[in-house]
Amino acid sequence: MESLFEIRVEGQLDAEWADWFEGMTLSPEPDGITVLSGPIADQAALQGLLRRVGDLGMTLISVNNVSALELSAFTRDAPRHPPDESVRPRTRRVR
Repeated sequence: MESLFEIRVEGQLDAEWADWFEGMTLSPEPDGITVLSGPIADQAALQGLLRRVGDLGMTLISVNNVSALELSAFTRDAPRHPPDESVRPRTRRVR
């Protein structure tokens, strides 16, 4: 089953790189970060995508399974409403 991922890397990549990154959506941000987002089939596909980031010599900032974050936010015993803005997933900088 596919999961939605958000991968942040240092550096600017434009949409022309989307095919090389297996159809992921690339969103350059003003701070020099590029966000790759989209569905990834399995762990092997995720590892392949991360190898491509490494092949470009880009610094990996974070990898988040957005599907899991959304699911965990709505399956807690808390009332059914969107997560509080003050609750952020933990990310760490990977070099």
